[in-house]
Amino acid sequence: MNINEVKQFCNSLQGVEEIEKSHPKNYLSYTLLGKKFAYFKTSEPESWRFSFRVSSERFLELTDQPGIKPARYMARFHWVTLVEVDTMQEDYLKELIVWSYKKALSRLPKKIQAELHA
Repeated sequence: MNINEVKQFCNSLQGVEEIEKSHPKNYLSYTLLGKKFAYFKTSEPESWRFSFRVSSERFLELTDQPGIKPARYMARFHWVTLVEVDTMQEDYLKELIVWSYKKALSRLPKKIQAELHA
């Protein structure tokens, strides 16, 4: 998947909002009713690095691979940064993004979760 395909996939998930923050934060985030589940860094030197949340087990597995590192400031919450999105297998990346989306969904009130599933 390239950057545009990742953007399209994130936007295709139900209830997702794309938010662009400029200086000083410089990122493009994907949120579900205010709960961030993925983001791209948009400034140099980390331009278009993609970060998302993973389980604690996957965090250890992924950060051992080249091109994937703990996300700056967010690693303690099990966020990883993929340096180049096109280096990861498409199905696996989609699976990871969906897991992060579902994690954000699980943090919403049950009533809103039910509305989004309907």
